[in-house]
Amino acid sequence: MTEPKDLDTRPAPSSGASEKTLRVLEAAINYARFTDIVEETKLAKATVHRILGTLVEQKFIAGDSEHGYRPGPRFIGIAGRAISQLDNSALAEPIVDALVREVDCTIHVGVVNGFEMVYVIRKDSSKPYRMASRVGLSMPMHSSGMGKTVLASWPAEEVDRLIAEVGLPARTERTITDPRQLHEELAGIRQRGYALDLGENENGTVCVSAPIRDHLGRVTHGLSISSIALEHPGSSIEQFAPQAIAAADAISQALGYSAP
Repeated sequence: MTEPKDLDTRPAPSSGASEKTLRVLEAAINYARFTDIVEETKLAKATVHRILGTLVEQKFIAGDSEHGYRPGPRFIGIAGRAISQLDNSALAEPIVDALVREVDCTIHVGVVNGFEMVYVIRKDSSKPYRMASRVGLSMPMHSSGMGKTVLASWPAEEVDRLIAEVGLPARTERTITDPRQLHEELAGIRQRGYALDLGENENGTVCVSAPIRDHLGRVTHGLSISSIALEHPGSSIEQFAPQAIAAADAISQALGYSAP
């Protein structure tokens, strides 16, 4: 029985060679300059130059040492297909499940939809009460913790466009309805890295929220740890801010985000 003509019978590259190639590929995606790629990989210049030549020839990388390197069409095509196949909820659920066990509160994940947030995940605690939320329910951005974490990533003019188009309607007596106050609130969220909703969206409900970023670094989702004010009065829900940030960061990483 003869082997197919197109079967490559050459020995596979050693694990060391494969590892070096992957290091150079990752560095060339993150850095344009040859010197930076060498510095990042900690490999000899001749080795990096040789591997880059192969990656350029195979179209995983484009460019050259004079003009800089960038992702090539073959790599971009693979990355695009991989991203399109991602199920964000499936990636987030194990992290959310672990967070529920850690804090024993209701956990939500929401996605931006125009000028609203839509719940895509809700996981309940062991407590006897249940939130009024449900997957698929939309809510205003300015009154919800998740929405405010997203708004905090927007330029001021985009926030003003939201205000002009949909307004800042009051959901409760605590809802922020003044544009200047909203901008001040968003500045504070940017500084501390999380948002609070202390009865702004629904009377008697509180939450602490953190932003979730996609592979491009855009805040496209939010995560919230929610409870009732009777159990977490005042701003005591804020104690869970570190856990909210850690879980949101873990989901961001699962979506391909790499912090600078």
